[in-house]
Amino acid sequence: MTVTVLLADDQALVRAGFRSLLRRADCQVVGEAGTGEEAVRAAIALRPDVVLMDIRMPVLDGISATRRIVSSVSSRVIILTTFETDDYVFSALRAGASGFLTKEVEPRELRRAIAAVASGEALLSPSVTRRVVSEFVSRPTARAVPVIAELTARELEVVRLVAEGLSNDDIAERLVISPLTAKTHVTRALGKLALRDRVQLVIWAYEAGIVQAGQEKGGRPEGRPPLEK
Repeated sequence: MTVTVLLADDQALVRAGFRSLLRRADCQVVGEAGTGEEAVRAAIALRPDVVLMDIRMPVLDGISATRRIVSSVSSRVIILTTFETDDYVFSALRAGASGFLTKEVEPRELRRAIAAVASGEALLSPSVTRRVVSEFVSRPTARAVPVIAELTARELEVVRLVAEGLSNDDIAERLVISPLTAKTHVTRALGKLALRDRVQLVIWAYEAGIVQAGQEKGGRPEGRPPLEK
């Protein structure tokens, strides 16, 4: 199925490059925006599957635009920028972004990321994943209210493993269950906690104290796609 995409970048040449790149994939660019305000209006009007959002946008920055978009429509946002810094990563995830990639990403990885996010997964570039799960809660922020009682013992165990960086296949192997069962537990936990995706589940697990920073040593092997749902 064709994935609809909105391109949000203040440079027309960059948008043209992405448009040309995505034409070779199962993606349809349904709109473009040169400012954050335009991106919000276009997302609400066009309701694309995925918005590729630059961070440094005029009128309204990409983080604020992302926050407005995810609170208004079901479109998922991938932050695509040259600035891979902690503050940008953390702010983007708190705003509701489902992915964070740098503009140095390989074309095939970008296409894979768009397909993954459109299907409901959450994705971070490998270079930022470990930093996110180990340092996110060290930032000054209000702690999430732990509604741990709503989860079964097995769901809680699965959430803990997700926060440690394990994929569904890794969780299945660790708990001696099928990957489908592992995915079902993740889906149920997301529903009970009213969370949007796997990234938010990781954030919740750390903020609720289920996993402490530095515990993710048993995380995913190098080369495995991070935060795979």
